[in-house]
Amino acid sequence: MFHHLIASFLPHLPKKFIWLFSRRYISGVNLEDAVKTALQLHPAGAWTTIDRLGEFITCMKQAEESRDAYMTIIDRFGIENLNVTYSLKPSGFGLLIDFEACYELIRQVVMKAHDGNQLVRIDMEDSACVDREIELYRRLHAEFPGNTGIAIQSYLRRTANDLKEVAEWHTSESPVNIRLCKGIYNESEKIAYKRPEEINRRYLADLEFLLNRGIYTAIATHDKELVNGAFGLIDKYQLSPTQYEFQMLYGVSPDLRTAIIEKGHHLRVYVPYGEEWFGYSTRRLKENPEMVKHIIKAMFVRA
Repeated sequence: MFHHLIASFLPHLPKKFIWLFSRRYISGVNLEDAVKTALQLHPAGAWTTIDRLGEFITCMKQAEESRDAYMTIIDRFGIENLNVTYSLKPSGFGLLIDFEACYELIRQVVMKAHDGNQLVRIDMEDSACVDREIELYRRLHAEFPGNTGIAIQSYLRRTANDLKEVAEWHTSESPVNIRLCKGIYNESEKIAYKRPEEINRRYLADLEFLLNRGIYTAIATHDKELVNGAFGLIDKYQLSPTQYEFQMLYGVSPDLRTAIIEKGHHLRVYVPYGEEWFGYSTRRLKENPEMVKHIIKAMFVRA
């Protein structure tokens, strides 16, 4: 109850106050902030995926602006010698306004990434978006199998069936690429598993399903239990580092990030940036009030 109360109160505080904790997890407001962060992470052996903040838009003009921004992002990172991918949220491209227009705008971004042999990943959003986002991936994967990926949330009760469906598209010529994460949106118990131990059990079961089928998986977690479980599965199936990668959010668990890299595994850092950082931060608090305790802890540690 306390966390829910604080989470509902924080969005009404001055932006400068919210930025005290946001700045640790968001690279900055401008594209050059994201570039600078990626360049700083590179010497430590970390790859990056770039996310321009901005979701749940209200008109298709904003969706076109999202398309244009990602075109610029791809051009800008094309100058740098970095291992970088791009993550986008379809709601920022008009998913809930006009599906076909959203698909076409994202397709243009993927086509540009294809020209540079890079990958665009479709981020997963709340349960109202899941069917449409899987359909987006199905279409894009059929045309650009090496340049598209999708995020899947293991805490959803439907996920095991979704993975079976997506796995049917996987061949050596048309590989599937999945980021597997726990999930952050505050869904009902009918839709999502709620108990941490149950979520972790489902995560490892989903991860084994993917790795056992040779599907390239981005293992997105900051949970040491899941990281150790992933190590066990990697050993079990004798996988090489070219068959998977770990992923972590910018600013979260840097010591664990370093430890994973030092063990010889590839790791990619999710680097968000943009003027919509305030909405992103406050929405995350509303969707997952448990984040409050981590924010308060981080603020006192920095103080």
